[in-house]
Amino acid sequence: MRIMLYTGKGGVGKTSIAAATSLACAARGLRTLVMSTDAAHSLADSFDTRLSPEPQLLRSNLWAQEIDVYHQIDKYYGTIQDYLSRVLAWRGLDDVVASEMTAFPGMEELASLLQVEQHHDSGKYDVIIIDAAPTGETLKFLSFPDVASWWLEKIFPVQRKAAQILGPVVQPILSLPLPTEEVFDAIKEGLLRLQRLHALLADPKTSSIRLVVNPEKMVIKEAQRTYTYLGLYGYVTDLVICNRVWPAAAQEGYFAGWGDVQEKYLTLIEESFAPLPIRRVPLFNQEVVGVQMLENLAAILFGDDNPAAVFYSGRSQTIEKVDGDYVLNVPLPLASKDAIDLKRLGDELIVRIGNQRRNLILPRVLVERDVAEARLADGRLRILFKNQAES
Repeated sequence: MRIMLYTGKGGVGKTSIAAATSLACAARGLRTLVMSTDAAHSLADSFDTRLSPEPQLLRSNLWAQEIDVYHQIDKYYGTIQDYLSRVLAWRGLDDVVASEMTAFPGMEELASLLQVEQHHDSGKYDVIIIDAAPTGETLKFLSFPDVASWWLEKIFPVQRKAAQILGPVVQPILSLPLPTEEVFDAIKEGLLRLQRLHALLADPKTSSIRLVVNPEKMVIKEAQRTYTYLGLYGYVTDLVICNRVWPAAAQEGYFAGWGDVQEKYLTLIEESFAPLPIRRVPLFNQEVVGVQMLENLAAILFGDDNPAAVFYSGRSQTIEKVDGDYVLNVPLPLASKDAIDLKRLGDELIVRIGNQRRNLILPRVLVERDVAEARLADGRLRILFKNQAES
């Protein structure tokens, strides 16, 4: 079983890349499911067909699905929905409005996560490809399991006990619908499934994230932040896809300047994501819609390679806490022991060692600290961050 999640800034072409990957996997005889978790679905548009909230067979070995939050709630979370509807109706909301309001913010991501876990356990598929929402929503999507673990361990037991003790007193006075044991059991089951899903998505032998970028400054910066936070959540990235690279034939006349601009940003992509493999896809001379165009895209992207392969093993950059301080580990396997030059620009850290350069986006926990020491050993650069008062 392989799970691959494609994400990137809105408009970079991640849906086309995900759809093309699914066609390439199915062509190799792998039972493949491609599913969209983006609230603004475009997977059906990419295939130029209609899709449903349940997996739909498109061709041999290929199924596609667009998650619908209301469909998921009605089918899998009826117990919780019924309780929330009763609470909202108690507050005076119309029954229809109360039912609509049960799809609270984050429910789409939650339903999508649990669908991934369900499809994995079904054994029906060899490959699951997730066409995820733009990067900000994807990070919220992937942070759910961590939040669920904390809530299950710290808050859930207290709430359940409080409901058992106070329920008989509060309910007759306020007529407030209180959660039953059945509701608590349904919530606990969902939280435990989220915990299990985190272990599944963080397993580098099973799952990996693939970042889709364009050679544009804002797109690259957002992808860098996503890459950093994915590492913090324990998820592994195995491939970066640079989409819509202008071919030489297009860099003439009015568009002549784009060649120089893109070369600069292609270099920045190499500096930002190495040692991850980076694959380029050219800007096509027509819209990438329909099976034929998607197959053309897949042929350029993967060639004879297996699209379900793990293209990079291991974690490229990690953060560890040591005696109250933090150490950022960055792999620089071919760097010589020349003087290390660090330049800090807000949340951006530029590292130079000899002729090697790395461009890193720092998470908030490091932005608020100063660099105290940088040392190269065993092919890895260790950068120590201390509290500003200590450094």
